[in-house]
Amino acid sequence: MSEFSFLDRLRHRANSQKHSARVLTGIGDDASIIAQRVDRDLIVTTDLLVEGVDFYRGATPARLLGHKTLAVSLSDIAAMGGRPFWSFLSMGMARADWTSNFKDEFFDGYFALADRFGVTLAGGDVSETKESIVIDSIVLGEVNSGAAIKRSGARAGDQIYVTGKLGGAAAGLKLIENGARVNQRSEVKDQSSERNDQQRGSSPTVRESAFDREAEKSDDDSIQSLLLRQLRPSPRVGWGIVLGDERLATAMIDISDGLSSDLNHLCRESNAGALIESSSIPLDDDVKKLCGRRALDPLALALHGGEDFELLFSVPPENVSRLPRRVDGVPISHIGAITGPSEVRIRERNRIWTLTPQGFEHFRN
Repeated sequence: MSEFSFLDRLRHRANSQKHSARVLTGIGDDASIIAQRVDRDLIVTTDLLVEGVDFYRGATPARLLGHKTLAVSLSDIAAMGGRPFWSFLSMGMARADWTSNFKDEFFDGYFALADRFGVTLAGGDVSETKESIVIDSIVLGEVNSGAAIKRSGARAGDQIYVTGKLGGAAAGLKLIENGARVNQRSEVKDQSSERNDQQRGSSPTVRESAFDREAEKSDDDSIQSLLLRQLRPSPRVGWGIVLGDERLATAMIDISDGLSSDLNHLCRESNAGALIESSSIPLDDDVKKLCGRRALDPLALALHGGEDFELLFSVPPENVSRLPRRVDGVPISHIGAITGPSEVRIRERNRIWTLTPQGFEHFRN
């Protein structure tokens, strides 16, 4: 298949799944045209995924890589309190991947997540590389004018919250590095979950769920769940929309590098400090179950592991009572408070210590 015949096929698929009438010109021209309104602010994010650095090709099924590619960018839009609408994707791959089913399976995963949140693929590019896969993901979203939630708005007295549970993605990466792989049964179950997500639609719903009440799992089931936490993250788009539309949060960031690093990022931009409680940090149940037998510290994974893509945000005291308990079945946990300009600290039992950033960082010495 030639480059242009593939792009024609991709264009047809994107047009058939077009969720936004404001994409005036999408795939097929030199640039895409999106109608804009004066009462909305545009949010643009971009992410680069490089084989061998951001993912391991042999451990990452193409469908899951397509999902994760879009998920990491959707998480950035959510962290700004925005609603995603359009995406652009550029890829470089070796000829062996081009001539296999890789690209089709990749876009199966990509479009499944795009459909869930009503995102239109509006353009991109493709190129040949000698060996590694390189992916450039761009997503555009919107918020009401002046309503974007930045990292710089936290103030002393604000309460700190985090969505979901932490440490699962880092544990999944450890398992991958030790040779664990997603099995076919988990992939089939994962695709069924995708279909259920699509049926629920893209609008956030506030509701109760069994998010934190899982049936008893075997060790293998727990391992598979942790692998999927790493390979198929769930961007908290619903929570981002609720926090943005209702103007509940003063500052927000997604946990991509690790809680220790991302909380420090937020506090540095806000010229503030923080004190969090180790006992309040929501640890992934599968991490707690498995790590004790593998000489891994669940708290360390939650603090420094990264790639959970949960939302970390601050809320002024007067808004705390307005927070929903769950959005799209995902709960939140209160983990501490913003303090005046000082360092970021954590209380563990009766000791308070400085929480230095120890999450992932490119080119770290």
